[in-house]
Amino acid sequence: MYYVVLAIAALVLVLLIYESLVIVPQSRAYIIERLRAYNKTLNVGIHFKIPFIDRVRNNQTILGDKTGLLRGASSVKGISLKEAFVDSEKQEVITRDNVTIGADTVVYYQVIDPKLYTYGAENPIGAMQLLTITTLRNVIGELELDQTLTSRDTINAKLRSILDEATDAWGIKVNRVEVKEIKPPINIAEAMEVQMKAEREKRAKILEAEGLKEYSVLKAEGEKQSAILQAEAEKESRIRKAEGEAEAIITVQKATANGLAMIKETVGQEGAIKLKSFEALVSVADGKSTKIIIPSDLQNLASIITGITEIAKG
Repeated sequence: MYYVVLAIAALVLVLLIYESLVIVPQSRAYIIERLRAYNKTLNVGIHFKIPFIDRVRNNQTILGDKTGLLRGASSVKGISLKEAFVDSEKQEVITRDNVTIGADTVVYYQVIDPKLYTYGAENPIGAMQLLTITTLRNVIGELELDQTLTSRDTINAKLRSILDEATDAWGIKVNRVEVKEIKPPINIAEAMEVQMKAEREKRAKILEAEGLKEYSVLKAEGEKQSAILQAEAEKESRIRKAEGEAEAIITVQKATANGLAMIKETVGQEGAIKLKSFEALVSVADGKSTKIIIPSDLQNLASIITGITEIAKG
């Protein structure tokens, strides 16, 4: 009998220890209720509670179907503090210019206050999902189709701001919202494709025209520079040629003058005059004249030339 009582006591002790011990895993938080009322929040680690009086609350998550309506429920021990996401199904949304488009979103959130998350709303995730759909319709309803397709960042920012403010009361922090896809009707998509093709062809033609214009300008500029350089080269050539001819004339004249001076020194002024007369006779005889005039003192000129030649050789 004694051993039976001892075994029962040991069993009760183990049961009490088991009921009083609470181990909270990483990235989770436990809500402790005392007599069905909130008592405290336990974070990661080992904790103790009063057996059979305190209990860990099981959080219920109500899921939504494709239409966004609430359905089903799952009981989860504790609350995850990790970043999670809610993926909304594609919804039909009407823009300001009365075009019906399909759009879907994904919301990334994190629980920052387990108490508010537990007691702030019956189903905070389902409520956030429905609020996302409603907000998406409101935001896109203020934009025209073209703005909707080109302002995705603006839509994301507005959705995040509105959802983050609304979910503060539920202990949820909305980190970001992304619009995954915006799909216009088929006929509008085809019209947009035609328009985009026309725009691309227009830009191609503009670029081609600008290229031809730039080519023409560069070609004309090159021809201009080439003509300038050619004219400069021709000018320089003429100047050099003229300078060469002038130097040649000067050299010939100097040689002629030196020759006359040498003749004057050799035969005197009269001999030099006779020699020049002889040169004139030679130039006259070099033409096509049928008459030749021979001076009477040809013998004297010959002696003068012979004397000059001997002087030049000496």
